[in-house]
Order: sequence, then C-alpha cells, then structure tokens
Amino acid sequence: MTSADVRDADPGDGRISTPSTARAPAWSAGAPAASALPPLAPDRGLTTPDWSEVVEHFREGLVVCDAGGLVHHVSPVAERLIPEVVPGEVLAAAGVDALTGAEPAEFTHHGRRLRVRQMPLSKARRCWYVEDVTESVSRADALLAERARSAFLAVAGEKLGNPLHPDRAAAAVVRLAVPAAADVAVLVLAPRSGRARWWRAARADDEAPVVDSGVLAATALPAAIEEGLAGAEPHALDWLVEQAVEAGWLPGLAAAEATARVVPLPGRDAPAGVLLVARRSSRWYDEADVDLLRAFAARAGAALATAILYRDQAEVADTLQASLLPVEPAAAAGVQWGTAYRPAQAGLRIGGDFYGSHRLGDGGSVFFLGDVSGKGVEAAVFTGQLRQCLHALHRVESQPGRLLKLLNDALLETTQAHGQGRFATMVLGVVRPHGDGSLTLTMAGGGHLPPLVLRVSGEVEEVPLSGMLIGVVPDPRIGEVTVRLEAGETCLLYSDGVTEARGGRRGDEQFGAERLLNAVTGCHRMPAPALAERIEQVTSDWLAHGDHDDIAVLALRATGAATRPARHLHAVPGPARVDQETRGARA
Repeated sequence: MTSADVRDADPGDGRISTPSTARAPAWSAGAPAASALPPLAPDRGLTTPDWSEVVEHFREGLVVCDAGGLVHHVSPVAERLIPEVVPGEVLAAAGVDALTGAEPAEFTHHGRRLRVRQMPLSKARRCWYVEDVTESVSRADALLAERARSAFLAVAGEKLGNPLHPDRAAAAVVRLAVPAAADVAVLVLAPRSGRARWWRAARADDEAPVVDSGVLAATALPAAIEEGLAGAEPHALDWLVEQAVEAGWLPGLAAAEATARVVPLPGRDAPAGVLLVARRSSRWYDEADVDLLRAFAARAGAALATAILYRDQAEVADTLQASLLPVEPAAAAGVQWGTAYRPAQAGLRIGGDFYGSHRLGDGGSVFFLGDVSGKGVEAAVFTGQLRQCLHALHRVESQPGRLLKLLNDALLETTQAHGQGRFATMVLGVVRPHGDGSLTLTMAGGGHLPPLVLRVSGEVEEVPLSGMLIGVVPDPRIGEVTVRLEAGETCLLYSDGVTEARGGRRGDEQFGAERLLNAVTGCHRMPAPALAERIEQVTSDWLAHGDHDDIAVLALRATGAATRPARHLHAVPGPARVDQETRGARA
C-alpha cells in the first residue's frame, strides 16, 4: 500500500487525510491564477513515509480492494478482527456479509462487536474501515440497563407508596413485576390463621397483565415458598420451576422451558411474604437481574409491611371504636327512644359525649346523657371508663342521686390513679311506666344543661335541674327532680355541643338556649327519633360545616301502654299517623 492509495481518501474523522497536489481547486476556472494557493513544497531531506507502518497503529482496521474486489492490503488490526479476509483473494470469499454492502454496518463477529464503513479510493478502488466497538457498546448497554432498572425501581417506589391495604399492595407488586422482571409473578403473603393468600400476574401479549388470587393452607405451600418465608433465598432453578408448575402458578409455561427465582420480601420481624418470578429460559436470571429483584423485593416488602401494620392497627382501632361509640338505649315498655350523635372529629367517629340506658328488674330503666372534658380519642377513652362504671353500679344502686354520687367516687379514684384530671357533666335518671301510659322520670343533675319537656299542649318546659360536676370533689352537691310525662309527651336531653355551636353570619355566634327552644317549639307531635334528628340537623345547619364540639341528643317519649316502642325512625310521619297516635294515647 502506497501514499497514492490513501491520499484522496476521506475517513470521516480527518486522521489520515493528506493534501493532494492533483486535487482540483474549489474556486471557478475563471478566477485569476494569482489567487490560487501555492503547491506544498516537498519534504526537504525526508523520504516518502511508508504508509503501511503508519496504518499499523490505527485504531481502525483497513481493508483495501481493487475495482474487481481483490484484496490488496489488510492492516494488522483488520487481520485480527476479521481473519477470514486474506490479501490476494476476493473479498466476497471471506463470507462476511457486512463487507459486501456500501452502507455502514454493525455486527457481531467472533464474539466481538464490529462496525464497518466503506470509502471510495482513486482508480475505483475501495477501502473498508473496521472498528472494534465491543467495549463502547457494552458500556452503553450497561448504562441503558442501569437507567432502565433505576426507572423501574422509581416507578415501583411511587406505585407502592400509596396502597395501605395488604390486598391492594400485593396486587400492585405482581402487576409491577410483569413484564419488567418476569412473564409470571406470584406473591405469597405470610400465613395467617393457618392460611396463606397469594396473588399472581401473568403476561398477556401486549395487554396489561392479568391478576388473580387465591388461598392455600399453610401446610400445602411449596417447599421453596416455605424456605422463602423463613428468610432463605432458594436458588435450585430446576425444582423451583417444578414446584411452581405443580402448584398451578405458571400458566402457559412448561417446566422444561422456564426459569424461576424466589425472593423473600423483608418485613418487620420476619418476611412479609415471598415473590416467585418466572420467565422463559431464553432469558435466564443473571446476577444483575437477581440484584434488581432484591431491590424490588425490598421496596415491595416495605410497602406490604406498612399495609399489614396499618390493617392491624385499623382492626384494633375499629374494635376500640365499636366499644366507645354510644350504644342505642335498650327497649323499654311505654318508652320511645330517639338519639343523635355527631363527634367533633368525624373521621374518628368517637368523642366525649355519651348516652345510653340499662333496664332495671322492676320494669324501669336507667338512662343518662353526659359530656366529658376534652374531645377526641382521650375523651372517648374516659367516656368508655365512665360507661363501664355505670354499667356495674346501676346493679347495686338505682336511686339516681345516690347512683350519681357512687359514679363520682369511682371516677375520682380512676382519674387520681392515672393523673388525668378529667371531669364530666351528666344527667342521670330512672324512668318507670304506669298503666295509663304515662311515665315518671326521676333525674339527678351533675353540672349538666337542664332537660326540656315538650307537653301535649305544645308548651316547652325547662326542668329546673342543677348540680356539681362529676369527678372533681369527693362529695358533690347533686340536684334531683321528678317529672311526669303523659302519653305523647317528650323529655329532651342534649349536650353543650348544641347550645355552644358557633355559626351565623360571622361564624362566631353561639346557637344558644333561645334558638333551641324555638327549634323544638311546635315539635311536640314528633316521634322521639325524628325530634333528635331535627335537633342535630338544625345545629349542623347553624354550624355551616365549621368546627364544633361533640353533639349528643337523647329524647324519650311516653308512647302509651298499647303502643310498641320504636327505636329506629328517620322521618317525620304524616299528619294522619300523628292524629291516630294521639287518639290512641288519649284513649
């Protein structure tokens, strides 16, 4: 190979291009000769360089052929990369398809990634540049793979950050694993009560993966799953696939054509579950894939552990809430109860107001409505303690004044033992029916708002009931009063969440006792449930969705001896029904 072979060649990167004195000038033929550049002077004292020595050190290999395709020169680099090309033979005889086309090409040859491009030379000769790009392609592929893994883990972290229910979190885990990490993914949660829930996602062509679930007895779990739940990471691929196929978890995959891995999902003290992934054996799980699965499993385990913890706490909270919610009064002959309750914090469903009743052996009932200091969870817990005390004490004492003093002593002992310093206001009474349908109410007051009585005539009376707070001093002054209700008359008890509700135009005006009197005036024919609902509704309307204290209402109505008590009534009856009820009560 001489200098003439490469003098006019343009390799594309300017590394071996040399000026030529025979090259035509770029300007027009009519341009003055004086403007032409002078020719390069020959090297003084130097001989023409041996281009073969220069070419040997190129990063790219060179293959030079004549017009007929006969190979005239192969550089050492090209000889090492494509040994099939031999000088003196036709290039096509080498059997390298990429060297037969005119367009640049990239191909794999002898385990190396090669890139070739063709350049024309003088006298119809051609030169092929051959470059080994294996390392650069590997680095680019590794970078793309790492970016894909990072993007997958970022999406997984975002998707798994929302579900707070184990079922939804488990479904999200298997849905994310397919097809990014598997053709089939199965998640098995740690057994609970001897049974294990599992979720599976299977690839469905280009559509979203299909997710299903089931339950297995803990004793029927495959051995690989049991090892994973114990914290181990089974890696015997042959029997992993066999066990998954036997369990029916790999639809569309035969044991001979699949590869699988099992990865534990870290939990708080023990694995929260196990993730089984499988795909066709043409894509084996290499170390990078396993590292990705472990990173994904860590995020999935954290999401599942959080969801399980939230579920357990929610179950405890629901159980406690159910025990702290006000209980509907027990049915009593001749009495119709009506209740309404709205806690200050609606999301908690519990608060510091309470009401209820207990039946007595003589046919009467103990009823009560009260309000403890504070609101929220702490007030609800104190309310629960107070109700438990009442539940026990009414069995040994039924006289309202003495029962309220016993309750005061019990609360003092409880609050002093726990250093709570809480107190309560309360109305506690005993109702006894009479043969004529009337009721006698004996009520004791512990610093609470006075009850209201709605007479048949439409008049609204305020019961003069007073007394001291409960749970403050050892021997409080307790007021007591007896009221008689004729058939069709109602006694209304309410908490200060009604009268102290702030609203109005500026949002800072209290609802007050006067508005309450106006609200119940004319409601003497209402059943007790409808009356309680009305009080809660007018108070809520006054609040206009603003902040408020706990609201509780308890109404008891004398229904008459022949009328069966109704506990659940959510609407005001029509006039015909009211007249019928009134005539029955008078009869």
